[in-house]
Amino acid sequence: MVSSLKDYTPLRLMAGDTEDLGVISTMMQDAVAKIGDFAYLPTERRFAFVTNRFVWECVGDRRSGPFARVRAGLHFDDVKAARFQHLRSDAKDAVVELLAVRFEPGEDGAGVIMLDFAGGGAVRLEVESINAYISDISEPWRTRAKPKHDE
Repeated sequence: MVSSLKDYTPLRLMAGDTEDLGVISTMMQDAVAKIGDFAYLPTERRFAFVTNRFVWECVGDRRSGPFARVRAGLHFDDVKAARFQHLRSDAKDAVVELLAVRFEPGEDGAGVIMLDFAGGGAVRLEVESINAYISDISEPWRTRAKPKHDE
């Protein structure tokens, strides 16, 4: 883990199993996105979206800011279906906060990837396998607020 923003390196990760997906979940925790930035592309079998990712790797042990966010893209391949749960897909400007990315295994490597959001909303992706990619796509910018969670 780096200790300051000057040590920041753009994040680029790939996930092919549940352990890898756990790392992506950790790095994407507290990312915020607009519903209008989600896209399911059935012919490409891809679900993609962009977020403002909190740069957890630059926090270290610090309790006060400044902290940083960066624009990041996340996409999943081998997606057979995508369904919004308790999220209005027509509310394009609605902002959601990602809490976790998790996998519910099925048969032969297939299963469901759940994107869990604050407030109880989720995106359910039926996948043939875990095949996810995250990439930072902007320079980071400073923010004072560090996400807080009830223990």
